[in-house]
Amino acid sequence: MKYYYSLIFISFFLFISVNIYCQKLEISGTVFEDFNNNKVQDYGEKGVQNVVVSDQHNTTITDENGDFKLQSNHDFPYIFISQPSGYLGKFYTLKSSEVNFPIQKTEIQKHFKFIHASDTHIDSLNLSRMGRFRKLSDSIGVDFIIISGDLIRDALRVNEETARNYYEMYLNEIEKFKIPVYSGMGNHEIFGIERDKSMISKNHPLYGKNMYRHFLGPNYYSFNYGGIHFIAIDAVNYQDLYYYGGVDSAQLNWLEGDLKYVPLNTPIVTFNHIPFISQGFSFMRFDNDIFYGPQLLLQDGRLEHRHIVYNFNKVQKIIGNRPFPLALSGHYHAAQESVIINSNTKFAQTSAITRPDKSVYNGFSIRSGFTLYEVKDGKVVSSKFISLNFLN
Repeated sequence: MKYYYSLIFISFFLFISVNIYCQKLEISGTVFEDFNNNKVQDYGEKGVQNVVVSDQHNTTITDENGDFKLQSNHDFPYIFISQPSGYLGKFYTLKSSEVNFPIQKTEIQKHFKFIHASDTHIDSLNLSRMGRFRKLSDSIGVDFIIISGDLIRDALRVNEETARNYYEMYLNEIEKFKIPVYSGMGNHEIFGIERDKSMISKNHPLYGKNMYRHFLGPNYYSFNYGGIHFIAIDAVNYQDLYYYGGVDSAQLNWLEGDLKYVPLNTPIVTFNHIPFISQGFSFMRFDNDIFYGPQLLLQDGRLEHRHIVYNFNKVQKIIGNRPFPLALSGHYHAAQESVIINSNTKFAQTSAITRPDKSVYNGFSIRSGFTLYEVKDGKVVSSKFISLNFLN
């Protein structure tokens, strides 16, 4: 009889859990100008209209009072806004039935500079390199920094304590910058999937991309600056023990919803870790397939190279005929650019912040560093590679 009642209880618990999980949560809130930066909408602090709000799946837009309502029916833990031009503030918060976004108004910059960096691979030995990177960015005078993945030394092959330490170290470093830093997901941020080395279970609550979300929030998002719509794309996926370049269907659905509210003439700049297009395959050839895994994986019935985003054509289709001047990426630790004939998009990979400062690979001399971009009136007018110039 006790066994019978236990079965009834478990069945009831599962029924309630499934219904709670599947039930839509209506989220409401306001995006407002927080003049005094106290995180509360005080008298006279107006709402900001036409701000896109999302839960990484569904999207909506604020009304003339800055208010919004969003129906959410999946397990992504965050609500975030597509930061509008001329505003700054924390762009994401934990999901609940009511969330507000206090943002601070700034001048809309028609002429600005930003840095694209990548592959910081934070560990104790790279802290001095991050210090050098901060000094250089301060001396140049830029408006913000993009770091397109492989932020930490490794979460793929290590235990939870080691991975957490790397994430905490990265957060501590980027908090030292005086300007906004926009981080992106890299393959080294995926926790524990090389289970033969990490000894982590698939059932671990931080497994896969959950650790990134725990420390850094949404693994894909967008923001607006100076008339350009910047999109952080999570272009790393994984199957069994191996990561590969790809954009999943949930994110493609989000991207379509995000761009629905962006004027067709607004330029798009994407940044992701594994490149959409690159001529630099030779930089990602590993001699030890037993440790690093195969270079080709089966995707949609075809063998695809792991170190290129195999389904970029789907991203491209959603972007459509919008101006798309720049697609930024990292991963190869080498600065290089690719241009397709009859395309106006420049596919630009930057080098790495991580050590060594200088190396030779397959006959190519590679320097550690980052890329500086200048934008004027919605157009990317210049780019310059800057060596970190830090000798080990």
